[in-house]
Amino acid sequence: MAEIVRVELGSDAYPIHIAPGLLADAGALLRPLLPGPQALVVADEQVARHHGQRLVDALTSAGLRVHLATFPAGELSKTMATAERLWQACAEHRIDRGDAIVALGGGVSGDLAGYVAACWMRGIRFAQVPTSLLAMVDSSVGGKTGVNSAAGKNLVGAFKQPVGVVIDTTLVATMDAREYRSGLAEVLKYGVIRDPAFFAWQEANAAALVARDPQAVARAVAQSCRIKADYVAADPFERGIRAQLNYGHTFGHALERETGYGRYLHGEAVAVGMRMAAACAQRLGVLADATLIARQDDLIARFDLPARHVAEAGQLERLVAHCRLDKKVSGGRTRFILPVRMGEVVLSEAPDETQVAAGFAAGLS
Repeated sequence: MAEIVRVELGSDAYPIHIAPGLLADAGALLRPLLPGPQALVVADEQVARHHGQRLVDALTSAGLRVHLATFPAGELSKTMATAERLWQACAEHRIDRGDAIVALGGGVSGDLAGYVAACWMRGIRFAQVPTSLLAMVDSSVGGKTGVNSAAGKNLVGAFKQPVGVVIDTTLVATMDAREYRSGLAEVLKYGVIRDPAFFAWQEANAAALVARDPQAVARAVAQSCRIKADYVAADPFERGIRAQLNYGHTFGHALERETGYGRYLHGEAVAVGMRMAAACAQRLGVLADATLIARQDDLIARFDLPARHVAEAGQLERLVAHCRLDKKVSGGRTRFILPVRMGEVVLSEAPDETQVAAGFAAGLS
């Protein structure tokens, strides 16, 4: 039986359905939320080969006229040029305001499809069917969509809440091992920022999570979604407490930009970024729990994620500079989420750049 987590946003509230095997039921679950006659499924080429026809069949059987639009897999496709090609697909299939876009895939598909839906005809319905662990536990929930640009990661985008999310936890079985481990970084993050018991559960079940044990994966996804849903309901536009979800991300996004979005998967960069954030907290005197860094480092290692970046000459200075263009800058002040103790983090605005540089240095070798 599916577990349902609700994102409580008043008239924009929506359900997250979580269970093994739900891809076959996606049509029945989403049809009541998609009243129009058509849906455009957006997926990268690899995901489309694995799961595209199954989703098309499920939506078709529920009475929708379904079209499939694909793009090359990878973060390098998350661009305005790809969005333009998807808008052209909307025009070709005459997708109008009564229709919908359904994202099938990982975070890149969800971010792209959501942004396309937010802009097409000034906004049409949008649903998420995530296939990667990272998308299941993070990017498919909360409505943050967008593309990367030369100026930085996700600086062009929109808030566009889905009308529903369908998570088939068995789909992680077909994931590339590195991509799957990348998603574990976001699972780990939830424990650090909000739920010490969840972090301890991950420590006790790290081997099962790495092995993709179905029960362990289902529990990790459900608890991650519950935590994410609470943050989104409290702060849908990330003007306050929701910023805590960016733990490790300011450092991680700078690393992704510096390495051209091709060297690290998002979760890998976040893992390095969490180490940097904890070191920065320690330097600033914010960190009150001396065991947090060691426990975090240990779980990062057990999840086979990187904790350090091998730096080239001049990179430290460039990484610090990249932070000034992060999308979390507000009023010209760069915001960092820093840990106090397991389950508690604080927002620090524009700390001294020498301390920020020291945080970066802790994740460089």
